[in-house]
Amino acid sequence: MGAFLDKTGRIGYNGIQRDFRRYIIMNVTQKLIKAHLVTGEMIPGQEISVKIDQTLTQDATGTMAYLQLEAMGIDKVRTERSVAYVDHNTLQSGFENADDHMYIQTCCAKHGIYFSRPGNGICHQVHLERFGKPGKTLLGSDSHTPTGGGIGMLAMGAGGLDVAVAMGGGAFYLVMPKVVKVELTGRLRPMVSAKDVILRLLQMLSVKGGVGKVIEYTGEGVKTLSVPERATITNMGAELGATTSVFPSDEVTRAFLKAQGREEDYIPLEADADAEYDETVTIDLSSLQPLAACPHSPDNVKTVAELGKMKIDQVCIGSCTNSSYADLMKVAAILKGKTVADNVSLSIAPGSKQVFNMLAANGALADIIAAGARVLECACGPCIGMGQSPNSAGISLRTFNRNFEGRSGTADGKIYLVSPEVAAFSAINGYLTDPTSEAFTGVDVRMPEKFLINDNMVIVPPADGSSVQVRRGPNIKPFPVNDPLPESIRADVLLKVGDNITTDHIMPAGSKILPYRSNIPYLSQFCFGVCDKTFPERAKAAGKSFIVGGSNYGQGSSREHAALVPLYLGVKAVIAKSFARIHRANLINSGILPLTFKNEADYDRISLSDTLELPDILRCVNENRPIFIINHTTGDRIELEMPLSERQAKIVAAGGLLNFTRG
Repeated sequence: MGAFLDKTGRIGYNGIQRDFRRYIIMNVTQKLIKAHLVTGEMIPGQEISVKIDQTLTQDATGTMAYLQLEAMGIDKVRTERSVAYVDHNTLQSGFENADDHMYIQTCCAKHGIYFSRPGNGICHQVHLERFGKPGKTLLGSDSHTPTGGGIGMLAMGAGGLDVAVAMGGGAFYLVMPKVVKVELTGRLRPMVSAKDVILRLLQMLSVKGGVGKVIEYTGEGVKTLSVPERATITNMGAELGATTSVFPSDEVTRAFLKAQGREEDYIPLEADADAEYDETVTIDLSSLQPLAACPHSPDNVKTVAELGKMKIDQVCIGSCTNSSYADLMKVAAILKGKTVADNVSLSIAPGSKQVFNMLAANGALADIIAAGARVLECACGPCIGMGQSPNSAGISLRTFNRNFEGRSGTADGKIYLVSPEVAAFSAINGYLTDPTSEAFTGVDVRMPEKFLINDNMVIVPPADGSSVQVRRGPNIKPFPVNDPLPESIRADVLLKVGDNITTDHIMPAGSKILPYRSNIPYLSQFCFGVCDKTFPERAKAAGKSFIVGGSNYGQGSSREHAALVPLYLGVKAVIAKSFARIHRANLINSGILPLTFKNEADYDRISLSDTLELPDILRCVNENRPIFIINHTTGDRIELEMPLSERQAKIVAAGGLLNFTRG
């Protein structure tokens, strides 16, 4: 038996309860990892693996994850709880989405997975409400899975194949992260929100500031934040590039779980008094002002006051970041008795059926409707580009987590990320509004002592699903599987891009594309459409190719389609200055080489259409030798790096994780 956390938050081993605080001083992150450690040492930079207690998928990534689970021959999941959510592809304008949903539902029944039906809500909001447990690990095929850190979980996003392995009982491998202490002092002023906390941290650290790190929140200010507020902060920790973010589990956590009828799931979990951290950041909550992330990056942050009374066209409130009961009760109070400005389209999407029901029961929904808001279903909706695209060059205020160029569905849309308070006042006034400047005292939302609990939209799997027939629609195609790594690779550079290329650049989302997430051949025609619409056709014609990228290549969503589609198109390697964590893992899982320049200046020595060769690459991987690429166009010999663990080297040599797992 491995390590575990007991009801007192102490670490136990081999069934023996022992208070390891007498022997080891640890922070919350270290305690969570230590209690789930399978292999490796907890030394930052070294590969470790951890046991996964819970998994979640959503329908945009879930179909592929379950196809991979089936390919592994797993009869029944071996986690404590696995849940499949339908929250992304809910716009059913054709048969494709409905077919995918039926496939996922029948797959869940067969393999022992809970199924959250369309309309039940956004995966992260529902999981926080109904399934998340302090002290547990959670792996999700969605980059915003760290939302669960708001309730004291070690919750991490990953590619669908990693999640499938975890559902089959396999460990999750990662590099032991550094731990950043964010000490919160003071208390938020009225009309300043948790969204402003994470926007301030993004302003301080940037979208690359959390790479290889866990962000751990401490300090007296933590006690002033509710679990949904904490979850807003951990949710957008994904935009820092962090492995995850985590809050302690305390009496605030207990009160939330009790209100959800789940007090038995509570354990206390906090850092030891003298716990050490790799870095420390301090944020005085009382000094914060309402903030906005300006186009086209979550770290392009300015104060709302600084931006001034900018005329706006659209306001969207919701997403897994800001769609909780408390968030929407504040919005309802601000809208009550008012009317949305003539020049503004306001849409609101509750995060879960629980939230929606409670708003309807207490009259808040009536206030929202009366003000002229367009109420959407409980789903991701506009956040994933599934409807509500703004007008041409329109300015849209959104309570979401990402504002990448084109993500809204409007290529020249200007997206600003703001708090619910900023969004609601701005919708009424018709221009960007600093809520602290409003003469308004009507917002005092307290967490309910008891939430409305009705899990009738969650289907519990049968004890024995062996006789269940899995239903596959015609849009579900086999996923691509790579060949083993050849001795050498020679190909042309078919695409060269700059810094901070997101998975939205590589594999866009939106209502026109998302229905084909289970059809890689069709999906491939949209690959890199934001950067170069000719890339798919040129890549297919070439048969094999290289991509050259800048810093933080692959930031954003966990979607493994950003690796699977390039694999289908014949991409053999991506050579970049640096990679985002999840995308690098997805490239390795697909058997695509994630190479980095030893000297970043060498990025300028490779041009579009250059012919490159990786000589003896198989031997270099197998024997951990230095890697060089030959530019046959210029004659340059450039040294590259690809730090791999012994396990990762075997995966790459096998042509990907699926081949490696099959053995």
